[in-house]
Amino acid sequence: MNTAGTSHHTDRRDEDRRLIYQLDGRPRLRTALPLGMQHVLAMFTSNLAPILIIAGACNLSAAQTVIMVQCAMFVSGLTTFIQLYPIKLGKSKQIGANLPIVMGTSFAFVPTASTIAATGGIGAVLGGSLLGSLTEVIMGFFYKYIRRFFPPLVVGSTLVTIGVNLLGVGVDYFAGGAGAADYGSIRNLAIGFMVLAVIVLLQRFGKGLVKNSAILIGLVVGYVVCAFLGMVDTAPIAEAGWVSLPLPLQFQLTFSPSAVLSFAALYIVSGLETIGNTSGITIAGFDREATERETSGAILADALGSTTAALFNALPNTAFGQNAGIVSMTKVVNKWCIATGAFVLMICGFLPKLGAVFSAIPSAVLGGAVISVFGMILINGIKMIAKAGFSERNVLVLGITFALGLGLGSHPEAVAQLPGVLRFIFSDSVAATCIVAILANLIFPMKDKEDIERAKKAMTDAD
Repeated sequence: MNTAGTSHHTDRRDEDRRLIYQLDGRPRLRTALPLGMQHVLAMFTSNLAPILIIAGACNLSAAQTVIMVQCAMFVSGLTTFIQLYPIKLGKSKQIGANLPIVMGTSFAFVPTASTIAATGGIGAVLGGSLLGSLTEVIMGFFYKYIRRFFPPLVVGSTLVTIGVNLLGVGVDYFAGGAGAADYGSIRNLAIGFMVLAVIVLLQRFGKGLVKNSAILIGLVVGYVVCAFLGMVDTAPIAEAGWVSLPLPLQFQLTFSPSAVLSFAALYIVSGLETIGNTSGITIAGFDREATERETSGAILADALGSTTAALFNALPNTAFGQNAGIVSMTKVVNKWCIATGAFVLMICGFLPKLGAVFSAIPSAVLGGAVISVFGMILINGIKMIAKAGFSERNVLVLGITFALGLGLGSHPEAVAQLPGVLRFIFSDSVAATCIVAILANLIFPMKDKEDIERAKKAMTDAD
C-alpha cells in the first residue's frame, strides 16, 4: 500500500479546498474548472439574449447574428479576465477590480438599443455604445466625487423603467416574436409557459449547479421540444463553420448624437450597478466594503469592456449580479477558478457553430427564458426605491420622475414640437427617466438625516 502517495493526494486535495476560498493561488484544474463553469452556465443565456433581441430588431441575417454572438462570448471572457487580473495605471489606479467579477452583455441597454435600431440600424447602436462608454470612463476616474449625484432613487427609478420596457420586449418574444405570422398562437404561448415553468421550478426547488443554471436548462428543454415540433431552422447551423476568429468592425459604425447621449445616460446606470455588485462581492466574499481602487477599477473595466464590445460587434458589458450571487452563496472567491470559466467563454467565441445553435433559438423559447429575468430587473428597481424609503421628499421626486420620464418618455409624439434638446431628453423613456431623476434629486436635495442614511444603505445593498 502506497501510503506516501495517498497522503500526498490527500494533502493536495486539502490545499485545493483551502485555496478556493482565497483570492489568489492556483488550485488544480480539475477543482477550478467545475467552479468556473458554474459561473459560465449561470450567465450564458443572459449574456447572449440581448444580442439575439437586438439582432432581431435590426433584421440581421443569421450569419450576421452568429458574428455578434461569437463576439459577445469572446468579449465577455476577455473583460472578465481584466476584472480578475487588472491593468495597472500607476500607483493608485487600475483597469479591473482584482476581484472575482464576471462580465456579460447588459440587458439595461436593450430598450434604448431597440429604439435606436428602428431608425439607425446596428451601426447607430454600436456607434452610440462606443462613444457613450466615455461616460463610464469619467465615472471610473472620478466616481468618488460624482457618486452623490446618483442616489438610489435615480438608479431604482431607471431600473423600474428598464424593467417595464423589457417586459414588453419579453412578451413579444414569448408570443413568437413581433411581426411573426404565428404571433400569439397557442403553440408559441404553450412553449413560452413550459420554459418559464421549468425555470421557476428549478429555481424554487433545485440546488447548487442545477439552481444556478435554471435559465440555461429551461432554454435547452424548450429548444429540444421545438426541434421535435419542427420549429427550429437548422439551415444556419449547418452553414456555419466550426472555427473562425471573432473579428472587429464587421458593421459600419454611425454616430448619431441622440444615440450617443441616450447610451451615455444608461452607462451611468450600468456603472452604478457595477458599484453595487462590487460591493456585494467584497461583503459576501471578504466581509468588508470594496476599496476605492477596487470600485474605480471595476467601473473602468466595465467601460473598457463596453468599448471593446462595440468595436467587436457586440453590446455593452456589465458586472453580472447573478454571479455575485453565486459568490455570496458558495464563498468561492478564487480568481483562478473564475478565470477557467472566462477562458471557456473566450474559446466559445472562436466556435461559430455554437453561435449558430444559439441564434436558431425559437422566439417563444427565448421569451420564456428571459421574461423572468426582465421581471427581476423591475423588482430590483422597486427594492432599491423601497430601501431608500417613501418620505415626503422621495415621493415628490419619484412622482416627477415617473410622470415626466416614464410618462412623457413613452409618448415622444407628445413632445415633438419642443426644442431639440428637450425633444431629445424625452425621445427614449429610459434615458428620460434617468435624466429627469438626476435633475429632480438636484432640485430637491436630501436634507433629512434618515433619508441620507437610508440612501447610503440602499446603495450598499444595490447588488
